[in-house]
Amino acid sequence: RGYLDNITAIGPRTVGSPENEVLAVNYLLEQIRGIERESTDAHKISVDIQRPTGSFSIDFLGGFTSYYANITNVVVKLEPRNGAEHAVLSNCHFDSVPNTPGASDDAVSCAVMLEILNTLSKSSQSLQHAVIFLFNGAEENILQASHGFITQHEWAKSIRAFINLEAAGVGGKELVFQTGPENPWLVQAYVVAAKHPFASVVAQEIFQSGIIPADTDFRIYRDFGNVPGIDLAFIENGYIYHTKYDTSDRILTDSIQRAGDNILAVLKYLATSEKLAKSFEYRHGNVVFFDILGLFVLAYPARVGTIMNYITSAIAFFYLSKKVLQPKPRAVHNLKKLLTAFSLTLTSWVCTLVAVLMVAMFVSFIGRALSWYTHFYVSVSLYGTAAAAKLILVHMLAKKFFYKNVNEQFLGDVFFDASLMIWSIALAVMTHMGLCSAFICTLWVAFPLLTKLMIHKEFSQKGATIKFIAMYMLGMFVPYLYMLYLSWTVFEMFTPVMGRSGSEIPPDMVLAGFIVIFTVILSSYFINFIYLVKSTKTTLVTLTTVFVVTLILVCSGIFFPYSSDAANPKPKRVFLQHTSRRFHDLDGNVVKSDSGIWINGFDYNGISHITPHVPEINDTIRTPCEEQAPFCGLPWILPVHFMFRFVRGSAAGAVEVNVRKPAAVAVSHTTRILRAKVYLFEGPSHMSLYVRPHVGSALSRWSLGDGMPVASLGGDYFVFYSHGLHAAPWHFWVELTAPEKHSDGIVSLAIAAHYFFGEDQKSPQLYALLERFPNWTFSSGWSCTYDLFVF
Repeated sequence: RGYLDNITAIGPRTVGSPENEVLAVNYLLEQIRGIERESTDAHKISVDIQRPTGSFSIDFLGGFTSYYANITNVVVKLEPRNGAEHAVLSNCHFDSVPNTPGASDDAVSCAVMLEILNTLSKSSQSLQHAVIFLFNGAEENILQASHGFITQHEWAKSIRAFINLEAAGVGGKELVFQTGPENPWLVQAYVVAAKHPFASVVAQEIFQSGIIPADTDFRIYRDFGNVPGIDLAFIENGYIYHTKYDTSDRILTDSIQRAGDNILAVLKYLATSEKLAKSFEYRHGNVVFFDILGLFVLAYPARVGTIMNYITSAIAFFYLSKKVLQPKPRAVHNLKKLLTAFSLTLTSWVCTLVAVLMVAMFVSFIGRALSWYTHFYVSVSLYGTAAAAKLILVHMLAKKFFYKNVNEQFLGDVFFDASLMIWSIALAVMTHMGLCSAFICTLWVAFPLLTKLMIHKEFSQKGATIKFIAMYMLGMFVPYLYMLYLSWTVFEMFTPVMGRSGSEIPPDMVLAGFIVIFTVILSSYFINFIYLVKSTKTTLVTLTTVFVVTLILVCSGIFFPYSSDAANPKPKRVFLQHTSRRFHDLDGNVVKSDSGIWINGFDYNGISHITPHVPEINDTIRTPCEEQAPFCGLPWILPVHFMFRFVRGSAAGAVEVNVRKPAAVAVSHTTRILRAKVYLFEGPSHMSLYVRPHVGSALSRWSLGDGMPVASLGGDYFVFYSHGLHAAPWHFWVELTAPEKHSDGIVSLAIAAHYFFGEDQKSPQLYALLERFPNWTFSSGWSCTYDLFVF
């Protein structure tokens, strides 16, 4: 904990700031030198300060190109006294986003790595392979430092596997949410070595689907280094991730100890593994892995899972076909009844989803989105009860009108088989798609089928007896317990994300959709009870009453979304940029200029909850889109324009931004043959470049990334630039093809300079506005300038 407290005491560590480039680096070096002095003779410790410059393109956030100059990495290699040919990498990052202390993201991981380095160095037992500790100084700048290390550092060539330590929350358990690619032996290493396992291939497939707007250094090592690895992240309490509340005192010592135990054990295992030296020989197939209540991890090759899944679904289909065909004269009748129950079950699911999403849409429309953000039980009371009530209602009506004189036991039996059929089809389809998460379907086919076979006599008896219910519940215990455990993990991760996923996606509809999915899954084998019991009116009335009361309370606004509770804050995130813009014509003359404070609420509610506290915001205008300018002429720090509605812009009477080091641009050279231009930029440590070729023109090549320009969503080109200390001016060229006549120019190019630290960060006017924001907000503010040029 001492390491963690000292790192966070430095304050926000933004790339380019003295806090990140000098103070944090000096602290790390001081601790590493101290560890080196106390190490045993069995080890050799080497330390290197790397300051790479480079560029790459990435398909994250719609696609953009990144350029970095003179950023900082602190690299330590612990190896046997006689050296080692192969190495395992452990990665953390010590930089933080602006205005936050970054305790969980990612100072705690760096503290854990320092302690692991200290422990390993004092061991008298020599390692077989080297362990490289990368204290990475520019992860928050979209993975720049890891790219600089893996593509440029001489030690990177020896790395055969890595462990990446990240955060999506503050403390709690660290979840293994990505592994590979391929290399099942890595998961087996975690299974064998980790003392407190917490891992899920479901989390891996959700994360890699792009649903969560985040990424980690795992991608860089995988895509640019071709190295397999394990990605771990703290996921608890994501409400305060990337806010001022991410302080060291909120991370429990138990969480730090747990992470240290796990990572130390896995690193030691890998550093003494014979497989590490020949990791590429073991690169075959994926692996299915999941922990059982955090006690142990089950892991097996995906190809074994595929065989198991197909066998399980085949057995289920054989069972169903055998039932349908007996007695043979009634086979067509039996099949018709099964398909009818199958269709009714699917219909009830679709009706439930539509009905609950309509409720979520209504809640969003009346301005009550995120009412559950601080009070999660509200979402269960609202959407969970609505989903359960709708399911019961559809089947009650079917029982009353469609199955009026049909035997109850027959109905209970056929609807159980219908659910089994749905899960068997889902299992076969997911397996065919190559999804490792299909193991969940296996649980929901195998255990219910075994249960049915064990208590088939009770199914034929009249009514749902206590003995039948007890045996039925016992047989279903494993899939239900695991699904409840998994749903807790999913909601733990996803609920806080809804507070930082932009203003375009209605979070109530997303969460309502998740709740419906889990309700449908958990109720799938209880639909048959609606037909077995005499009446479900009481249950339906109770659920409806809870839903109606909750809806009324939500509509009344009694559940305020955000909280400033000191012990457990759940703040609203707001970004404010005091911006001055200048638009130039072909001759370089300023044809338009303006200044204002651009305000973006980071969730669906925008700034509607803030305007009562700062009424003059209501008198401002919504920021219009400058159609002729790339990215609407707005100073985006990243290409996240598709995630936000254009929110309030020009604060009344906003003064021009006055900075000591304004961004400067110069056209150094023009080559008519290539129709290329060479540009020179100077400015602060963070700048965004936007390029839009005019109609008839095309951007064919440039000196960034791999030379092939990557367009962002919408067709414009976005380049994210950052530098550490003392970087040379940014020099690059672009090549365009253009028509013969281009009187209005061939390309528009804009540069936004962002001042994230120092005296230029906040103007007096911005300070004054921030002071008036309510205490349940986390408002991150900075100054920026925007210049558009036409060439």
